[in-house]
Amino acid sequence: MKRPVVLGWLLVAGLLVDGCSRKSAQVVPGAPEVLVTTVVPKDVPRVLERVATLDGFINANINAQVQGYIVSRDYQEGSVEKKGDLLFTIDSRPFEAALAQAKGTLAKDQANQVKADADKKRAVDLFKKKVISDQERDTAIAAADSTTANVEADQAAVKQAEINLSYTKITAPIDGVVGFANNQVGDLVGPSTGPLTTMSQIDPIKAIVTAGEGPFTDFVSRHPDATERNAYIKSLDFDLILGNGELYPKKGKFYALDRNLDTKTGSIRYYVTFPNPGNILRPGQFGKVRFVADMKKGAMVIPQEAVNELQGSYQVAVVDENNKVSIRPVKMGERIGAMWEVTEGLKPGDKVVVQGLQKAREGSIVTAKDWTPPADALVSKADQQKKP
Repeated sequence: MKRPVVLGWLLVAGLLVDGCSRKSAQVVPGAPEVLVTTVVPKDVPRVLERVATLDGFINANINAQVQGYIVSRDYQEGSVEKKGDLLFTIDSRPFEAALAQAKGTLAKDQANQVKADADKKRAVDLFKKKVISDQERDTAIAAADSTTANVEADQAAVKQAEINLSYTKITAPIDGVVGFANNQVGDLVGPSTGPLTTMSQIDPIKAIVTAGEGPFTDFVSRHPDATERNAYIKSLDFDLILGNGELYPKKGKFYALDRNLDTKTGSIRYYVTFPNPGNILRPGQFGKVRFVADMKKGAMVIPQEAVNELQGSYQVAVVDENNKVSIRPVKMGERIGAMWEVTEGLKPGDKVVVQGLQKAREGSIVTAKDWTPPADALVSKADQQKKP
């Protein structure tokens, strides 16, 4: 009767020892600490971010159309002007004189035309009465036609003189901000002396963005139908991150895609326009545009820093329920910002080491703590992202 009791106690003691050994495998004093993330399938927004340069929606060079001396600058440099506002005045006296001369020549030829028309009518009547020859009639008709041509030429000369006179008043061709003047009062300017100044329409303002040939080709393959492609890009909302890191409060919209790729850089430009009330944004500023390209359904993503690449193959360190590390080969898919999609080798619930990989060796015991992703982990930088 005593032997079974003794055997029972030995069995209990063995279980206790085994339990203690398992517990010690889970929590080992001095085990290196690593940060892990749990793999969970989720719908991931593919957020793209690209460098942009701001420019005026319309940039107009203000040039002199006639040669003359500037007698006044009629705007405040850097001010907002309306279409038709006076910017510069060129000395108009030579052009007023030219107009007066052209009008005088026109009046003289119009008087000659009256006489020539009367002579023509008289000659035709006399020819019908067989008083003059057909040669005399033809001479009178030719003289009348010649004076008519002279009058038409004079009228064109008057029109041109009026246009030249109007060019002495240089006005704004658009609504916008006018820059500093390149010429001052007293300067002799003309069509070949370069722009007097430049003005830009900056509400809305456009952001110039570039995409590589690879992303552009992939984008077209994703959206082969032109109608659907246009509808898609017009539905996108763009954010603008300013040079100081602040988010511009207004949303932008796609405006236009360039007709060709740059042969030197292999990139193509497109424009995004942003409302700019108050002219807060100015041409020449740098920033970044950010937008959600699409949603990746049920993707299992891990931080890129958790993946170890070795001779074209990829590995991750996985921590099991006993805090034991195993190194697994994996297959990777698309990079999404700082994250990377895993297509094979992991399952939901796996804990992958993100930080402390150098401590996570095959079979080692670690202390695992949760890793917190950064706020912009899913933002795809222009140089990292291959998808538009």
